[in-house]
Amino acid sequence: MPHIADAFVQPSAPGQEWSTSLEDERFGELRLSGLLHAIPGSRSLIVIVHGMGGHAEKSYVARAAQAAHAHGMSSLRLTLRGCDLSGEDIYHAGLVEDLQAAIRSPELASYRSLHVLGFSLGGHMVMRYALHPDARVRSAASICAPLSLDAACTHIDEPAQSLYRFHLLRGLRSSAREVERRRGVQLSSMPMGKIHRLRDWDDKIVAPRFGFASAEDYYRHMSVGPHVRELAVPSLLVWAKADPMVHVRDLEPQLDHLSKETTVRWLPGGHVRFPGKERVLEDVMRWLERYA
Repeated sequence: MPHIADAFVQPSAPGQEWSTSLEDERFGELRLSGLLHAIPGSRSLIVIVHGMGGHAEKSYVARAAQAAHAHGMSSLRLTLRGCDLSGEDIYHAGLVEDLQAAIRSPELASYRSLHVLGFSLGGHMVMRYALHPDARVRSAASICAPLSLDAACTHIDEPAQSLYRFHLLRGLRSSAREVERRRGVQLSSMPMGKIHRLRDWDDKIVAPRFGFASAEDYYRHMSVGPHVRELAVPSLLVWAKADPMVHVRDLEPQLDHLSKETTVRWLPGGHVRFPGKERVLEDVMRWLERYA
């Protein structure tokens, strides 16, 4: 489990503090943060998006930046709104506006070719974005991303995932409480401490914030599965065969008749965790740089 493993292994990757802003209908100007590693002379950059409850300094994100550096690619490790505990806002799995704002930021203007890589929820966001990407985006990759948000939520809410879910919800609550404190708003009429399932979080916090009627309405409108055949750039979709959160049985029915430019890879491993012999990130970078 990435959240638990991060407590023991914290790789570092070069990067300078980066920020940009975007306009939101409810909260006005929102600030995004991240870590930018600009390699002198590089004309290609990859934007890396963390998973739920993550941020730019998570170990799996840092490893991706290291792999990009080894392949001569600059990188931006994006922290989604509020995940730096700034109280800017909360986010959801289909909120591509953060990714759009990052790609359109002045610091990225000089790059000729851009690529996007996301993990778990961030991978789902990357796929949503890849349906209608900016013109300079050449390719996309996702690792252990759900296609059905409903199914993924069901798996996370299973009793066997209670420890993972506890850590996940604790982080989400911290971010949301900072939003309430800074913005002077109440995100839900239900006390956050009484939310113990991810589905309830999506129903009581995410749905009202972003105008969905319910968690199910959010899943129905935002799940990328029904649209995965429409990815508009060459895309690499990587999944682990033993992923406890994103099950093979939920993915396979949605992967028929994919574009010839969409590549699917099944590897041994769990959720965003692969055996050491599988040089997954290096392989991903090699695949992406074909389109640099």
